[in-house]
Amino acid sequence: MAKKGNRILIKLVNKKTGTFYVTSKNRINTNDKIAMTKFDPKTGKHEKFEETKIK
Repeated sequence: MAKKGNRILIKLVNKKTGTFYVTSKNRINTNDKIAMTKFDPKTGKHEKFEETKIK
C-alpha cells in the first residue's frame, strides 16, 4: 500500500548527465519545484539538480 500523508517522492535530475537522486518533499510547505546543488559522481563535481516527477 502507498504511504499516506503530505510527503511525496520526487526525482532530482541533472539535465547534462542524466544522473538522478530520489528523495521526498512536503507538498504543503514546498509548492515550488526544487533545484539544488548536489554531487554528481559522473563529473566528480557539484552540479545543479532539478525536480521532476517519478513515472
